[in-house]
Amino acid sequence: MAATDGDGPIRVVLADDEPMLRRGLKVLLESGGTIEVVSEAGDGRGLLSEVRAHRPHVALIDVQMPGTDGLAALRELVQLPEPPVAAMLTTFDLDDYVTEALRFGAQGFLLKDAEPEVLVRAVQDLASGGAVLDPRITARLLPRLRITSDNARETSLVKALSGREQQVLQLLADGRSNADIGTRLGLTEATVKSYVSTVLTKLGAQNRVQAALIAQRVAGVGGER
Repeated sequence: MAATDGDGPIRVVLADDEPMLRRGLKVLLESGGTIEVVSEAGDGRGLLSEVRAHRPHVALIDVQMPGTDGLAALRELVQLPEPPVAAMLTTFDLDDYVTEALRFGAQGFLLKDAEPEVLVRAVQDLASGGAVLDPRITARLLPRLRITSDNARETSLVKALSGREQQVLQLLADGRSNADIGTRLGLTEATVKSYVSTVLTKLGAQNRVQAALIAQRVAGVGGER
């Protein structure tokens, strides 16, 4: 996934079929001077075209759009060379959308009615290697996933991590970026990336959000992270 190199603003492409909403999000995101909305799209097909043309760091994608919807676009987006970090942005906090988006490789899932500072911070975290999931979605999703997941196996996998790997997983589950994790643990960002990769492999997680959900499920049934 694409990530910022620290030079210049975070480049974002917005995909939503409501022009007024896109305009409002653009103003909101750019208000702090750290984010630049480099392009917009009204459907999934347009999103893929704009991503290829502008190579953004982050793509914010509405789930429900005419034609090629957000989930279909996400499936193609993650197959591009050096794709942007993708987060789904929607008014619908429906479990099926969340689980599908995470399965296809989304690194975040946000509700459109989130507070402005939450959306800005989420884009900043995504661009620096973090994962974001609106707490309201997490609260709805975890009970369902506890029923379908193998908690004993997940608890065993988490406990098998080294002490440092468990520290990284706990901070990852809190939504911390690689830079934040490095600062808190006294590690370089490159070392954190290596730890995160190892943790994902050991947990059998496809991305940071899935690893975070595993950590939260284990904590929710009395396991240790």
